[in-house]
Amino acid sequence: MSQALQMTLDLEPGLIERYRNVRDVVASGVYQRGLKRVAGDMDIAPGNLSCMLNDDSQRKLGTDDLERYMQTQGDLQPIYYLIARYLGDQAAAQGAVMNRVETLLSEVAALVGQASPKKPSRK
Repeated sequence: MSQALQMTLDLEPGLIERYRNVRDVVASGVYQRGLKRVAGDMDIAPGNLSCMLNDDSQRKLGTDDLERYMQTQGDLQPIYYLIARYLGDQAAAQGAVMNRVETLLSEVAALVGQASPKKPSRK
């Protein structure tokens, strides 16, 4: 039987407000690192990579390209963006519920401790 893995991520505030889509996240990372360097690491011509990151291009950044970018650059920002965009509210709501459950359980444990009859001490 496999066990479920639970992760906690601290997502950067404002991530989904700063970018329109995941391609913009990649473009930001590419231009911060240098177009020529990243294109060389990805084995793509710089002009082709630039077109892939452009809104009006026929060439599109595919999922294989996205994976290659993240592998060669070690940049996980695109994943964080997608998590924030599509799971952010859900994860925050679930986290709030779990915090509340933990609080209630500790309150119940304290009440049970107070309600338990105390045994007289033996002499």
